[in-house]
Amino acid sequence: MMRVWIAVAWVCLPCALVAQKKPKNGEPDNRSGYDRSARATLLHDAIVYVGADDAAQKVSEVTPGHEVVVIQRSGPWIKVFANSDTPDQPEDRPEFAEEQVQSPESGWIKDKGVVDAHTEGGDAILFGTAANLEEEASEPHAPKDAASAAHLLYRRVWEYFPDSPLASEAAFRSADIRWQLEKRDVSTLPSAKEQESYLRPQLYEGEMKRVMKMYPGSKQAMLAAYDLIDNKLCGDWQGLPKCPEMEAVLYLKYADQFPESPRAAEAMYHAIYRKGVLVSMYNFDEDKKRADDAAKQVQALAAEMKDRFGKTDYAARAQSIAYKVRQGIPIFGSDRD
Repeated sequence: MMRVWIAVAWVCLPCALVAQKKPKNGEPDNRSGYDRSARATLLHDAIVYVGADDAAQKVSEVTPGHEVVVIQRSGPWIKVFANSDTPDQPEDRPEFAEEQVQSPESGWIKDKGVVDAHTEGGDAILFGTAANLEEEASEPHAPKDAASAAHLLYRRVWEYFPDSPLASEAAFRSADIRWQLEKRDVSTLPSAKEQESYLRPQLYEGEMKRVMKMYPGSKQAMLAAYDLIDNKLCGDWQGLPKCPEMEAVLYLKYADQFPESPRAAEAMYHAIYRKGVLVSMYNFDEDKKRADDAAKQVQALAAEMKDRFGKTDYAARAQSIAYKVRQGIPIFGSDRD
């Protein structure tokens, strides 16, 4: 997935920027080097030319969401340092295509589709473009890198317009797209089937934790906390009760800690389902006491869920699990008599 960029000799300014201490998540970036007010991003693919002329030699290309630093304007052209993004994670993290360190290149691009912190309505423009790309990415035969571009454009919303009413949602969507892309990639590895979560590559948590730090108590912070559960789940239960026991605790803890979360009902359902699975596993192991205890917990939790989230599909699904447990129908394994 990683795009190859042409390296040029502009070294001093980028090196000075990267070498300085990077601010912590959520803190302002006061590093010298690039003037933050000159940072901008693009809504479309743009060719970087050596000169302000269509006939000039092409230096490279900037794709949507990546940053440029505007250093000069000349009519319909602007001179930029292209692809000036700085790394956002430790070097030992798994590669993510749009987060690679790229050598900034000096050149000219056409002054269109360029959005910066001074663009009127820029927050909505960036958010809307990202949302369109995100929708395109969900379609069959999606455009290449549509999801990655959406990730970056959402990110520019909260970076350039931190006071925008769209900032918190953009921050979460940016983090979530990256999370889902890494989750998909990790799921294809042989280690994804390991029982213990630490035996597979962990998804990068930096962006999710930043959302929680920047917008504490918000809906987006609660959604980020839910995604983080993925890193603790087993890859494969392997028919043993250890994993559903642990996972049920994780989901119940989330539902209790974030009762107003849009994912609270879903979390509680996942806990009930795992309790139902445990009934089946304990019965298979002929551990009647633990099976009976788990069955009682299923009924109690399903009743609680009906009271708390009665209008949701998850509450109805929980009632289905509770009914099967009362009927002695296995939730895990074969339910054929």
